[in-house]
Amino acid sequence: MPEIDRDKVRKDFNEAVNMTAPELKKWLDTKESRAVGWKGKDGKGSGESVGHASGRRIIDILSKAKAELTDDDYAHMRKVVGYVRRHRAQEPANIATSRWRYSLMNWGNDPLKS
Repeated sequence: MPEIDRDKVRKDFNEAVNMTAPELKKWLDTKESRAVGWKGKDGKGSGESVGHASGRRIIDILSKAKAELTDDDYAHMRKVVGYVRRHRAQEPANIATSRWRYSLMNWGNDPLKS
């Protein structure tokens, strides 16, 4: 695997994730959060969406110091950046209560936050 620019990954991640860990944790506890997203086959029968699981992982990453971040953390950070960028490009007319917004929020990005 080619070497990644960890500083760039962290910078891009911090730009993509505009919710704090407490905000994201509170959001993930809502019925709206659990109602959106693709329910992957995790083999556990949990029925949790990929985005919801990602949100829990983002909370973990946000709680770590730079020196504690692992290669897996950086890989997930890159995945988050890619998801947020792709989905932000598909902005619908109605944002506030859209499944599009709720899905992005599971990934740590609230499009209504400046």
